[in-house]
Amino acid sequence: MLTTIPELIRSIRPHLRVLSAEQALAEAAQRPNSLVIDVREPAEVAERPIDGSINIPRGVLEMKLSSHYGDPDLPIYLHCATGARATLSAEQLQRIGYRNVTVISCPIDTMDSLCRPETCA
Repeated sequence: MLTTIPELIRSIRPHLRVLSAEQALAEAAQRPNSLVIDVREPAEVAERPIDGSINIPRGVLEMKLSSHYGDPDLPIYLHCATGARATLSAEQLQRIGYRNVTVISCPIDTMDSLCRPETCA
């Protein structure tokens, strides 16, 4: 029997650091070297960009991040449309050695309303 995506997310989340958008963005603003990464696909980001985020789609996240940002202690905050891809991405980043990864646990509407250039990394 296959594990459903919601079941997988529920099993992964307890092992990750998860913050609300408000908490994560306030914390990222205090850490000038932090990254707020949008793991949605480029077409989704083009339709609804989030100020202050960089877009690295989930499918290439580990490769792009490790080639450009090699510090395992880099503060990384991940978001997507619902939190599912951010959760899966965080698990993968931890597997390859990133130690300071946070999932932003909110729908894109919340990110959109909270994320302004002056509050995002």
